[in-house]
Amino acid sequence: MSAIALSPALGTAPARPGWFTQTGQVLRRWSIVSIRQAWGPVMSLIQPVIWILLFGQVFRTLGALPAFGGHGYIDYLVPGILMMTVLYSGAWAGTGYIDDIDSGVMDQYLTSPLRRSSIIAGQLLQQLAITVLQSLVVLGIGWLGGARYPGGVGGVLVALGVATLLATIFCCASTAVALVSRSQIALISLSQLIVLPATFLSTTMMPAAAMPEWVQNVSRGNPMTWAVELGRGGLTGSYPAEGWWQAGGLVLLAVLAFGWALSAIRSYQRSI
Repeated sequence: MSAIALSPALGTAPARPGWFTQTGQVLRRWSIVSIRQAWGPVMSLIQPVIWILLFGQVFRTLGALPAFGGHGYIDYLVPGILMMTVLYSGAWAGTGYIDDIDSGVMDQYLTSPLRRSSIIAGQLLQQLAITVLQSLVVLGIGWLGGARYPGGVGGVLVALGVATLLATIFCCASTAVALVSRSQIALISLSQLIVLPATFLSTTMMPAAAMPEWVQNVSRGNPMTWAVELGRGGLTGSYPAEGWWQAGGLVLLAVLAFGWALSAIRSYQRSI
């Protein structure tokens, strides 16, 4: 009788790891991939070096215009380049999922007991870690180029936090597009179609007062402008009056983007 009573226990499946454990496993896997292919994040820093050290110096005299509030152009430019670097990196985040789909890794993920939210969150955390490191490098390059950050350490942390929110939005959106399109060409084409207008229809390189009226109107509703203005406010120590609703808008978009990515991976699973 005792043997019969014990048999169900012997056949019980091992306990399913918790969400944090599963997310950590996915994070570890993507971190190893990043270390093995470190040239990608490193090469992505070439562009901000060019923008800050070359573009910033060529147009340095723009800082004397009243629209810049008496600050040097390099001081104005660095927060914009910071967010632009985050934007471009985030827009390419979905390429890793397409590689996983082509290699069959994604199918192995979806037949495992991993929670779908852990798959998304683990890769996102890895991307955000890279974002923070890239952001610190960009700020360091800006400092070497002559930019100064009166907002101090607290302001730098605010800028990093805003950059992380912007990265979350575009990483998750890129993930969703990758899982829906399953095509590198489609993802890259759509990314280019979005990131360039998002950059130039914002206050990344020019204050709103120096832009045409229609560009000013568009830039007010551009999340890139929200992030740039908040990051610039943190670094200078002077936050925009509309900073609270801009921060709230970024948080809302980040939540919606994560939900979109989660919905996309579930749709992908149903389609295979």
